This record gives sequence, structure tokens and C-alpha cells, in this order.
Amino acid sequence: MVITMVEFSLEKRRGSDDSLWAVVAIIGRVIRIAEIFPSRPAALADQAWRESQVRAYAHFLERSEQPIPRYTVRPIRRTDLPRRWKPLPALGFLNGQL
Repeated sequence: MVITMVEFSLEKRRGSDDSLWAVVAIIGRVIRIAEIFPSRPAALADQAWRESQVRAYAHFLERSEQPIPRYTVRPIRRTDLPRRWKPLPALGFLNGQL
């Protein structure tokens, strides 16, 4: 009989398990969490994509006199999310969902 010893190590995460990265949409004084991600690079990629969508519709937004949203990435804890939070569609600002 052969017994093999296997050693397991627990992966240590920096910060708490509760930390996430949020893409935040800002129009004037209205601030909404558009989407959340477990990593900052994923949040930055989503921010870049959302900004490209805004640029694509910039002329339309100017003609219809709608404010243009800005997007930023911020750290957030899961406990800080609003109770009934849902992701904001990337083009939600066109339908007044911001």
C-alpha cells in the first residue's frame, strides 16, 4: 500500500472577500453603479466599452440635448450595494434608465 501526502495551502486574498470593483455612471448629481466585477482589469475593460458606446452616440445625445454620462471605476464592498441593485444597460442612458 502506498500513501501519498498532499499538502494544501489556502490562497490568501488581499483585502476582504467582500471587495469588488464597480463601474459607476455619473450624470450631473446622479451617480449609479452600472456594473460590478471581481477584478479591476475587468472593470476597466467594461468602462472603456461603455465610453466607446457613449462616443458612438455623442452626436445623437447633443442633438437631443441629453446629458452625456461619464464612467469611473471605484472599489466597492458587496455590503455597500443597494438592496435591489441591478446592472445598468450600457445604452440605458438612451432610454432614460440612468
